[in-house]
Amino acid sequence: MAVGGKRRWWWERRAAVVAGVTIAVSVWVGSHCYFRRENMAKAEEALVSMCEERARMIQDQFAVSVNHVHALAILISTFYYQKQPPALDQETFAYYTAKTAFERPLLNGVAYAERIIHSQREIFETRQGWTIMTMKREPSPIQDEYAPVIYSQETVSYIEAIDMMSGEEDRENILRARATGKAVLTKPFRLLESNHLGVVLTFPVYRSGLPEDATVEQLVEATAGYLGGAFDVESLVENLLRQLAGNQEITINVYDITNASEPLIMYGPQIPEGYMPLSHVSMLDFGDPFRKHQMHCRYREKPPLPLSAITTPFGIFVIIMLGGYIVFAAKNHYDNVKEDCRKMEELKVQAEAADVAKSQFLATVSHEIRTPMNGVLGMLDMLLDTDLNLTQKDYAQTAQVCGKALISLINEVLDRAKIEAGKLEIEAVPFDLRSILDDVISLFSSKSREKGIELAVFVSDKVPEVVTGDPGRFRQIITNLVGNSVKFTERGHIFVQVLLADNSDLGADGKVYSGLNGLSQSEKVQIMSDCTFDTLSGFEAADTRNNWENFKLLLSDEMFLPEVSTFDKEPDIVTLIVSVEDTGIGIPLRAQDRVFTPFMQADSSTSRNYGGTGIGLSITKCLVELMGGQINFTSRPNVGSTFTFTAVFKRCNKDAIADTKRTLSEALPTGFKGMKAFIVDGKPVRNAVTRYHLKRLGIAVEVANTVKMMLNSLTRQSSNFRAGRQPYIILIEKDSWYTGMDVYLHNQLLLLKQNDCVLELPKVILLVTCEYDKMSTGSLVDTVIIKPLRASTVAACLQQVLGMEKQQKKELSNGPTNLRNLLAGKNILVVDDNKVNLRVAASALKKYGARVECAERGKDALLLLQLPHKFDACFMDVQMPEMDGFEATRQIRLMESKANEQISNGGASREGEDSMIVEWHLPILAMTADVIQATYEECLKCGMDGYVSKPFEEQQLFQAVAKFLVSKPSSDS
Repeated sequence: MAVGGKRRWWWERRAAVVAGVTIAVSVWVGSHCYFRRENMAKAEEALVSMCEERARMIQDQFAVSVNHVHALAILISTFYYQKQPPALDQETFAYYTAKTAFERPLLNGVAYAERIIHSQREIFETRQGWTIMTMKREPSPIQDEYAPVIYSQETVSYIEAIDMMSGEEDRENILRARATGKAVLTKPFRLLESNHLGVVLTFPVYRSGLPEDATVEQLVEATAGYLGGAFDVESLVENLLRQLAGNQEITINVYDITNASEPLIMYGPQIPEGYMPLSHVSMLDFGDPFRKHQMHCRYREKPPLPLSAITTPFGIFVIIMLGGYIVFAAKNHYDNVKEDCRKMEELKVQAEAADVAKSQFLATVSHEIRTPMNGVLGMLDMLLDTDLNLTQKDYAQTAQVCGKALISLINEVLDRAKIEAGKLEIEAVPFDLRSILDDVISLFSSKSREKGIELAVFVSDKVPEVVTGDPGRFRQIITNLVGNSVKFTERGHIFVQVLLADNSDLGADGKVYSGLNGLSQSEKVQIMSDCTFDTLSGFEAADTRNNWENFKLLLSDEMFLPEVSTFDKEPDIVTLIVSVEDTGIGIPLRAQDRVFTPFMQADSSTSRNYGGTGIGLSITKCLVELMGGQINFTSRPNVGSTFTFTAVFKRCNKDAIADTKRTLSEALPTGFKGMKAFIVDGKPVRNAVTRYHLKRLGIAVEVANTVKMMLNSLTRQSSNFRAGRQPYIILIEKDSWYTGMDVYLHNQLLLLKQNDCVLELPKVILLVTCEYDKMSTGSLVDTVIIKPLRASTVAACLQQVLGMEKQQKKELSNGPTNLRNLLAGKNILVVDDNKVNLRVAASALKKYGARVECAERGKDALLLLQLPHKFDACFMDVQMPEMDGFEATRQIRLMESKANEQISNGGASREGEDSMIVEWHLPILAMTADVIQATYEECLKCGMDGYVSKPFEEQQLFQAVAKFLVSKPSSDS
């Protein structure tokens, strides 16, 4: 087989060589023929161009001469016939035509013959002194009319007294000329003196008064005479050819083709010469409508073949041969490379399969780990609800914190695995962005208080109240960024801003600053202590665009926002720019390129000093990109970092906004609208943040930099206060507070009340950043709010200070604190195959007063839910053996559908509800440890009403059940 394969390879090689040579020769022959055709085509184009050019020049020269003859005819008509006595004689005519002969280079001479009828012949001959002669120099015989030459140029003086109508050709020309009013030509003939071929031009001369639309009879009647001239056609053509280049290359013949069967030659040899295959015919128009003329052009010799027609095909032949050799030589190498590529492709497929298997394994294992961890956290939560001593409670809380940290790490690893496997999907549900930011701030409030740093959030009024997107992933991004900032910040502030992309100059373009690199630590501290910046805390921020000037422009724009809704005018897409600014340790320059690399941190000491795995920012970057945005950062070592990202959401319609507001877990109270507050704060950014939270409650806000300025403002506005617009609240930042301020402020407010400037003392609230500051506030302060500020926290404090708890109780009846009112006495069925999770879920629901029954399988749940049943809601696990939660829900909905159909047909109604027909629909909520968009869609598709995550969280549980269960009135409402 080896010998046969080698022989086959040799024959294939030989066939390839023969084929290559054949192709090369064919290409050479074809290209040579192509270049020959191209050369002949170019020669033909050149011949056409030269022939047309010569024909055009002959016509132009002829037309110029005819025009001059026409002008001479007008001169004769004017000075001979319109002047009495005539102002023209033979001497004058000869002199004038001699002087103007240069204008008629193609004419041998001109002469004028007067029209004489027979009755005038005797008088005419007596006046002229000679007898009218024929062409043969004999006296003219008697005839109707005569055309004797009376004026002639010196060059043709020999035709004087000759009757031009005595010649047949001339008589025909005269008759045609006076009938048409145009110049006419004779057929070619030999001129008398030069013996050159030429033609005679005849032009009629009319008396004045001839109408423009004269008939033939009128033209004949008005004819006075005839002006004629002899054209030397051979001299004309010869002169033109001498003036043009290329005369030696072509030969020309001019023909009179009035009689197409017998063309008369006017110029050129009698027998055509030159290269006959290439010729061109150009028509000549001399102005005579009765005669036709042509010019034939040919090359004298066959056009030479250019050198390129030989060298170019030869070059192509050489190139093809070289190309064939290269292709043939490369074929063996290609076969080797192809085999290598095949092996590499196999290895690549194996590597990708291994990577996918790793990601799937990691996702599966992480999910399986989270399930028992949910049980651990749930049992710890139940344990903390029991009576424990301080040591036991500390142990349980420590275990709970560790468990949450572990499940958070597992969540991050799972998210990373989903991203690599391409299984992470983004939800699209309406949510309140401001509530999520408040929740994230609340999550880190204890750590910020411990460190004494400012933690604040600000959302532009131009940002819609409710948007459509993935609230969980947005919360995860903000949590990761704020968590990093809290971890690496020991002084200053952490500031979260959310703006619309079209009214912000903050982009996602990262900048790197060297900042204070190169200075000693003492110098850095000195610089920071000596400088105060217009930021949230007064410390310098990394991104100089986040300054007070830009912030002030944003606030000024929002003052002119329209109060009316503009849903119809606003675009459907909302692009937000979110920035998280901190004044922490910053990121070293050498580490900034790998910030978003998974499992990478700034240096080895970061994990040791601050903890963490280095996976959070990489997940954040992936989530931002999945949400249609970009993320970047600006960092300056020992100054801080500012992470900025964009996120794309959809704008909700009015109905979605209303539904979202009804299901919010923490609706803000509305009893503060119309109230007024003073903020005493010398930092403009910080007082803008405080004003933002108060405006969310409907409180009108004024700002003063100091307490003294606030008191002066109260005095100036006393008339408004007496009219009922009293500022009930004064909020003072700790920076504007000093020891004894409470007594001084209380006395000043009492003085204002005594002077009737205020009706009653305003409530004084102090804003501090840590528990330590609360100790030195004084006894005359109504209350102290420890930041970070949240609208709900501020509302609760104001309710307490103003004595509005009872008033607000009805408004807060939908809050999470009243979850017990929703679940108390309700019959709940919990279905889960994991006994620990089943126990945790049942205990969590029982804690809020629900009566709970449990089932470990989907089939058991179907038996318990046979109609009629007593249950008000069902919590269904999604993943169960034999029958999963989806299939169980479908079976339940099928049973309800059949029962509702019987009710609609007049059957029995639900038990205990005889007064009205009520259809069966049991609220079924999915329980899952991992809900992605695909799972959520499957839940809705099979008939479920919503989902809750495991273990239960109070806020999420309230959001889920508030849609379906009716709250029982509280005892004190």
